[in-house]
Amino acid sequence: MTTKKSSRPSNLLIILSDEHNPKVMGWRGHAHIQTPHLDALARQGTAFTQAHCASPICVPARAALATGRPIHETGYWDNVDGYDGRHTSWHHVLRDRGHEVVSIGKLHYRGHAGDDYGWSQSLLPMHIHEGRGEPRMLLRNPPCSIGDGANMLRSAQAGSSDYNRYDDAIGAAAQQWLQDKSHHIPADKPWVLMVSLVAPHFPLTVPQPWFDMYSHLPLTLPKGYVFGVDNQAHPFIQAYARHSGYNLHFKTEADVRRALSGYFGLVSFLDDKVGQLLRTLDETGLADNTRVMYLSDHGDNTGARGLWGKSTMYEESVGIPMILKGAGIAAGQQVDVPVSHLDIYPTVLDCVGIDVDTRADQASAPDNTATPLRSQSLLGALDVDRLTLAQYHTVGSTSAVFMLRNRQFKYVHYVDHPPQLFDLAADPEEMNDLGQQAPFQPLVRQWSDRLHGLLDPVQVDQSAKARQAELIEALGGEAAIRQGQSMGGFTPAPHKLP
Repeated sequence: MTTKKSSRPSNLLIILSDEHNPKVMGWRGHAHIQTPHLDALARQGTAFTQAHCASPICVPARAALATGRPIHETGYWDNVDGYDGRHTSWHHVLRDRGHEVVSIGKLHYRGHAGDDYGWSQSLLPMHIHEGRGEPRMLLRNPPCSIGDGANMLRSAQAGSSDYNRYDDAIGAAAQQWLQDKSHHIPADKPWVLMVSLVAPHFPLTVPQPWFDMYSHLPLTLPKGYVFGVDNQAHPFIQAYARHSGYNLHFKTEADVRRALSGYFGLVSFLDDKVGQLLRTLDETGLADNTRVMYLSDHGDNTGARGLWGKSTMYEESVGIPMILKGAGIAAGQQVDVPVSHLDIYPTVLDCVGIDVDTRADQASAPDNTATPLRSQSLLGALDVDRLTLAQYHTVGSTSAVFMLRNRQFKYVHYVDHPPQLFDLAADPEEMNDLGQQAPFQPLVRQWSDRLHGLLDPVQVDQSAKARQAELIEALGGEAAIRQGQSMGGFTPAPHKLP
């Protein structure tokens, strides 16, 4: 597709968080969370209430965010196979057309010497650990544990983690960059700055003031919460709960509330960083000619149904916050048309005034590519009947998982499990799975046909596993990976911080 230029090209500040459940914001009606700056951003701009990631795990999601293409086209399947710059990103397009395009903070790309990701400059980057991430994520049948999950609850406390300090450094560097930019003669081409923070990704450790905002409250238990594994849940959900192990260590309601205090504290800590960046825009005089985009790489189950972490197709996990503010963007508007990471590519180009074919490198896509889903700029009118796609091919799954949805229905296709179907209009909390209910089988078949019209689930699954087999061999074989030491559940922060 070709994007159309917006009426007023402008600079763009992208604020990207990590693992932010889209329901955990004040403007979404959350009972406890305090997010005054994100709430203000939503009031002053347009919020997309049915936004979701391309994959509910970091590295594939960030590759799709960069390239505007679904995972099965580019082949970045898991947290071991990071984005390497082979496929054109919006960063490449902007830089090649003379725009300054800068990243500050976590990228989670491959990180090999010589990789060109398209940035004019990349400050304080975090890439996958040692250029190979967590190899155990490649092992899927049977899956290989990357830990017993105890670290999730154990980390829920007041304190200061490496991730907190990393976010402090990212925020300070971003504020300095904006201040420096305000002293220069405005460029004839708008710039794009992406500030990529780690919060609220666990460890659930956050400085005392933020933890204390929630630790003394009678926090409501998450919806559908059960201790341990819910034996009535969908087979994939049971398998994920057992494999991740997080909820196996929660024994009392106090444990649950302590974890929620850590997560909510991190969200408010993140919100404060957003406020600092927005104030800097105002103080430097850059706000009038700078649009702002806030989004996350994926969500977090945050205890709903007894699940923690991401990796599922429930809205808490696959959903993301997405807010836009600035010239030509309606204030106080909420859009319920489904959008995704794939729409960011044309949106960024539209924002700075570039017309470009977003499928320019289509010929380099894998052989299993079906007709691509149509991405659209969020600055223009969206097709109300559009479909969006997410997929998952890694840790905790023995075979591929796909999500296809429109405004009303969500269809989840498992290569090795029964499907799920949710009527989001009647059941926005996804507590009533229609997938196996007899009256809805014709509708399930219709959605299956729609998915098969876009891609062959079995063939895509085979392609992912073939690539993972190559990586397993390159990393010394399955036995060596299983016997090796785990990275610890999350990527270590960069060692060299200011």
